[in-house]
Amino acid sequence: MPQLVTVRVNSSRGRRIRIWVPVLPVVLVLLPVLVLATLVAAVACLVHRVSVARALGTGWRTVSALPGTRVDIEQGRTAVLVTVR
Repeated sequence: MPQLVTVRVNSSRGRRIRIWVPVLPVVLVLLPVLVLATLVAAVACLVHRVSVARALGTGWRTVSALPGTRVDIEQGRTAVLVTVR
C-alpha cells in the first residue's frame, strides 16, 4: 500500500510548491466513504454478474501496485509532478 504522495507544482512565475500527503491518515478520514464505495461496488458486481471477491482482489492489487508511480503534467510554463511512494 502506498505510504506517501508527493505533489510538486512549478508555476510560470517561478514559484515552487511541494506538498507531502501521508496516505494512512487520509484513508482513515475517508474510511466511511470507502466503506460505502465498496458496498456500492459489490452491489454493482452482483447486478452485472461479476465475482465480488475477484473484483475486490483486483482493486486491492491495483492499489498495492501504485508505489513507484510518477505522473508528470505540463501546460505551458506550469508543471505538476505527482509521485507515489
